[in-house]
Amino acid sequence: MTDVFAPTTNSSEYAEQASTAYRAALSVIEQVEPRIADATRAELADQRASLKLIASENYASPAVLLTMGTWFSDKYAEGTVGHRFYAGCQNVDTVEALAAEHARELFGAEYAYAQPHSGIDANLVAFWSILAHRVETPTLADHGAKTVYDLSEQDWEKLRRAFGEQRALGMSLDAGGHLTHGFRPNISGKMFHQRSYGTDPETQLLDYDAVRAAAREFKPLVLIAGYSAYPRRVNFATMREIADEVGATLMVDMAHFAGLVAGKVFTGDEDPVPHAHLTTTTTHKSLRGPRGGLVLATKEYADSVDRGCPMVLGGPLSHMMAAKAVALAEARTAEFQTYAQNVADNAKALADGFLRRGAKLVTGGTDNHLVLLDVSGMGLTGRQAESALLDAGIVTNRNSVPSDPNGAWYTSGVRLGTPALTSRGFGTAEFDRVAELVVDVLTNTQPAATKSGAPGKAKYVLADGVADRTKAASGELLDKHPLYPGLEL
Repeated sequence: MTDVFAPTTNSSEYAEQASTAYRAALSVIEQVEPRIADATRAELADQRASLKLIASENYASPAVLLTMGTWFSDKYAEGTVGHRFYAGCQNVDTVEALAAEHARELFGAEYAYAQPHSGIDANLVAFWSILAHRVETPTLADHGAKTVYDLSEQDWEKLRRAFGEQRALGMSLDAGGHLTHGFRPNISGKMFHQRSYGTDPETQLLDYDAVRAAAREFKPLVLIAGYSAYPRRVNFATMREIADEVGATLMVDMAHFAGLVAGKVFTGDEDPVPHAHLTTTTTHKSLRGPRGGLVLATKEYADSVDRGCPMVLGGPLSHMMAAKAVALAEARTAEFQTYAQNVADNAKALADGFLRRGAKLVTGGTDNHLVLLDVSGMGLTGRQAESALLDAGIVTNRNSVPSDPNGAWYTSGVRLGTPALTSRGFGTAEFDRVAELVVDVLTNTQPAATKSGAPGKAKYVLADGVADRTKAASGELLDKHPLYPGLEL
């Protein structure tokens, strides 16, 4: 069995070396806290035995995973390359510079910042960079050419008032946006006066004319593009036109589809980096790296982004930046481009499999890495569907659909993605079979009444025998495509 994570020239040797490394690591851990070693082995076993369809999850390579567990974890390194607040950071400088170099080359960005600990951190860095950049350029003339570090407390008081009046326009949560795109309970919804754009009520597709009209009326400082549950591509050239028309900064959050950008599946107007002032991403999900974030930006924003620490971030996680560098190096290969195209092809096969079996999909299909299944026609809530599928060994997550009557907790949808199983080597035929299994589970699930006899939004009944037969069928698929083949603990 070919290891999709290993260099093609030495896959068996790679697997043997990884096995040796992990056995040794777990043996060391076991001597201190054996329950952690046991839980680690159990997690690998569970992941190997499950159909993982969560669109925001993937499998990192052994090289990436091993990079996270080094003594770079022990370093404090506030500051930037060559300008640290701690001595002895020369090796951290090497790591951060390599991560930024790979990110710039991979995405064609003018500037890359590898310090964010997560996607939310990356977005916060971008937001504050936009605000600081607008101050320093200078939008507020009374501050002249001062930098953030030069401002007095009186200056900051004026800025706080100015910042409080700034506006952001982002995709609504139920239309597929992310909570960091202005969702009111999130910090992004508190930093800015916020308004959301949605999708066309009939097609459920992004309506650029409506976005333009909202931008003209609202006049935001920041126009946020990108999504976490929108199953279509976005024309970022058009989004930049809208931003320029109203004097807004275009910020794109590509956390979900960064792997498709890196793998050259999204090019031209569908590649956000040439069009956005700032582009943020996570490094896991479709990019298949460690959990963390990146900010890509044009040169004019570089100085502002570089102040992410101490403006928003604390000490950078040097071991995670090292793992980002390894993952980004992997993503610069021809093999990764093949993988990214397979992710998109498999999503199309999954969507077609659902549609042929009578399932309802938001927007009627997909042309990225995810599918959003509307289960309301099956008489289920998203929470019931998610739970029933989990009982049958299929891991998904419930998700809102546009104008969802069940809200963000129970939802009416289930989101499914192809990155993880594509990493295992699944192809279009296997994803058609996955669609068949999902539909079989859901059509054999019924909502259960509450104690009062009223229909419930959480309780459900899965017909006898369905979970067992689904797990057996899933096992046949999984056995053909083992996770980390050759890696034995």
